Amino acid sequence: MRFFLPIYFLVAMLTLVAYRSLRLRQQTGASALAFTRDDPLDGYIAKVFLLTELAVMVSIAAYAIGGDFYSALAPVEWVAHPAAQWTAGGVLVLALIWTMIAQAQMGASWRIGIDREHQTDLVTHGVFRFSRNPIFLAMRVSLLSFFFCTPNAVSLATALVGNALLQVQVRLEEKHLEALHGDSYRRYKSMVRRWL
Repeated sequence: MRFFLPIYFLVAMLTLVAYRSLRLRQQTGASALAFTRDDPLDGYIAKVFLLTELAVMVSIAAYAIGGDFYSALAPVEWVAHPAAQWTAGGVLVLALIWTMIAQAQMGASWRIGIDREHQTDLVTHGVFRFSRNPIFLAMRVSLLSFFFCTPNAVSLATALVGNALLQVQVRLEEKHLEALHGDSYRRYKSMVRRWL
């Protein structure tokens, strides 16, 4: 687990953020980062999102180093069972694959944040037939899985704050998509659940 988590995080960041951002830039010329600096709520969400990612990195690094570094994060020892950790690691891999599929199906519509400058297509096929927010669903599952992989106070707080952040962001995106796509989005919303 000490080697798996840093490698997993690096692969996830390279495939889900770096590669997808570069691909989007090549396809559309648009930036994947769509948080608006003019909107205070967007700016706040972007900062909390970044802090959440940093907290995950700190938790993974401290766990990999071990000793006093990890002890400083207040480990939750009764959760730290190898079977739970490796099961959570397997769930992380499934969430990564699920996210890669969802991003590929979104194509040029994928963004980090709400893109108010570019028209994006409404994606309703593939995994979007089962969840209106499959990437956010995978993120929620991943945050919980990270806690079970590295059970400590920081990873628990990260899972709780990250989940709350995603609940807010998904509602903001729903409002945006309804304004952008009107009846098409309302029909889709009536047929497919928010999460699963």
